[in-house]
Amino acid sequence: MTTIESRVHIITGATGGIGSETARQIVGAGGRVVLCDRDSGSLEALALELGDSAVCVVGDVTQASHLEEAVQVAVSHFGRLDAVVANAGMEGVVAPLVNQTTKDFLTVLSVNVLGVFHSIRAAAPAMVEGGSIVITSSVAGFIGSPGLGPYVTSKHAVVGLMRNAALELAAQGVRVNSVHPGPIDNRMMRSIEEQAAPGNGQAVKQAFEAQVPLGRYGTNQEIAALIGWLCSEQSSYCTGQRFVADGGFLAQ
Repeated sequence: MTTIESRVHIITGATGGIGSETARQIVGAGGRVVLCDRDSGSLEALALELGDSAVCVVGDVTQASHLEEAVQVAVSHFGRLDAVVANAGMEGVVAPLVNQTTKDFLTVLSVNVLGVFHSIRAAAPAMVEGGSIVITSSVAGFIGSPGLGPYVTSKHAVVGLMRNAALELAAQGVRVNSVHPGPIDNRMMRSIEEQAAPGNGQAVKQAFEAQVPLGRYGTNQEIAALIGWLCSEQSSYCTGQRFVADGGFLAQ
């Protein structure tokens, strides 16, 4: 990761696998981070680990005011805002659409879609020329996945948000892109595996891995590296695009 020194980044869902690893890589490359998550204990532990280059804001992305606070902290503490990683997300209940409740459906959309909207709306006015917004989507933003209807819907929706924001913010020099991981070896996939086959999640993992040409799940580190590149000036001519890291899954 290069050309990220001194740049200031807000990361939502900062205590999750991808979020925390993105924070570590950015700080390791000389960047600074405002960590935003609902889990105050894990958030404070991560900020302590990262030292003076990190501050934390306990917040829920479904609440617009919490994102506004994160932006204010970035500007007041570090003096600027260069990038936003709209990473907060949830998998929801694994069940056929006809068995999904309205509440379950809306809960996923509130976090995965409304949270991204709040992040963009709060951050864009404060971002400097050359800024970058990176949205964590999924391969589920390209295809369907039985049992994951709300999640799939949300990950398609943020692609529309990304494209529209990329067009609207280009004039101020802010780029907007989305990252689309395949199955990643972290908490979310453990949840999906266990919900799909309670007590036999390992078999579900093996079935997923068999569908990936590279034959394995991806890692948080691999996705964080892609996000970091999109936050940096190395990707200065990239906007409005979907970047896939899926071990070849969508090539089939």
